[in-house]
Amino acid sequence: MHTSEIKLILYSFIGLILVGTFLLLMPFSHNGSLGFIDALFTATSAVCVTGLIVKDTPVDFTTTGQLIILVLIQIGGLGYMTAVTFLAVMRRQKIGHRDRLILQESLNLPGAHGLVRFLKIVFVFILVFEVAGMIILTLRFWVDMPLGKATWFGLFHSVSAFNNAGFSLFRDNLIGYRGDVVINLTIPALIITGGIGYLVLTELYHYQKKEVFRLSTHTKIVLWMSLFLIVAGIVLLLSLEWNNALKGLSWGDKLLAAWFASVNYRTAGFNSMDLSTLSDANLFFSTFFMMTGGAPGGTAGGIKVTAVALALIGVWYTLRGDEHAHIFKRSISQYHINKSYAIIFVATAYVAMSTVFLSEVERLPFLRTLFETCSAFGTVGVSTGNGGVLSYSALFSDFGKMNIIILMFMGRIGVFAFTFIIVGKAVQSRIKYPEGKVVL
Repeated sequence: MHTSEIKLILYSFIGLILVGTFLLLMPFSHNGSLGFIDALFTATSAVCVTGLIVKDTPVDFTTTGQLIILVLIQIGGLGYMTAVTFLAVMRRQKIGHRDRLILQESLNLPGAHGLVRFLKIVFVFILVFEVAGMIILTLRFWVDMPLGKATWFGLFHSVSAFNNAGFSLFRDNLIGYRGDVVINLTIPALIITGGIGYLVLTELYHYQKKEVFRLSTHTKIVLWMSLFLIVAGIVLLLSLEWNNALKGLSWGDKLLAAWFASVNYRTAGFNSMDLSTLSDANLFFSTFFMMTGGAPGGTAGGIKVTAVALALIGVWYTLRGDEHAHIFKRSISQYHINKSYAIIFVATAYVAMSTVFLSEVERLPFLRTLFETCSAFGTVGVSTGNGGVLSYSALFSDFGKMNIIILMFMGRIGVFAFTFIIVGKAVQSRIKYPEGKVVL
């Protein structure tokens, strides 16, 4: 990792959040009163593509304010430095070595070779998927509202879904479309596409064109882990909520609601059912999905599916007594497995400390607070709610909201990068001590 590049990415996110906060505080952006912390919370949630809200987006913000939120989502999902670099490419400006390093860190890429070409392909993907999503959603919303409003709703929800943000212009989010097949297929498809990462999308594109003949280990892990987690989430929801949160729904609607919730558990904050009715068991187990998040180099946050996969692989081979971990006929380095352990441990520590702090300060139920902190760190955005249309965070004090803001920011830039800024670059020791024996 390059400290200066990581710091620049971090500062760019902070700058974008502050600009968004300032714009949202302007009279033309909101209706009624809007405090600084609530504006900062909203801007952070948008830039970090989370979706937690302490203000009602369609009511408390004007159309201009909603447009500002949408722009923050788009830039935040891509990454400010990536957006700036793309504009330089479009102006045919030369991209220097330092800019390439920044872009490499921003997109979590393994190397700096072919970055400009990769970036152009990424923007084509973004344009194609978001426009396609907008068209489909507009046609569906047109059934229920005038064409102009349907177009705006289609655009907003398409961008919000592809960037895994979860912001909605409906007061009940998407509960009103719980049984709608078009909405329940389009929104999750956009979420999954944005959440698996640009590296995976690009590789699948080249694989389909026969330009590469074997998918990388990274892509295979992302695809299989994503599929496993979605299926596991569906099974969990159906088994625990069949006669609870899903009670009274038809078999088909139960399946759609479970599918929709499972996809959103890890990456986005849309919901098609009232999450405040979920059982305690479901609230607890769903935190694992939210902490996992999506894939590196995409629009999702959290620990990342690759880190969890490598940790599981390491555990499996350790229990077998095999020192040589491998998957898909490829060896996995012990360094990457150890790094995965470190990421999971540090992320868990951050979330645990935040949850204990919030539960003690806010005096609110522990499990719902844990659910909220995991949602914030994973930049997921699903919430048990404040009893109305807002997120559970709306019940927190300003100190509590600042805690959630920090978690959202940490989850977006990556726990390893965030900790790397605090701890600093490791110094390679030239001294090797005799190996000590420890009994486990």
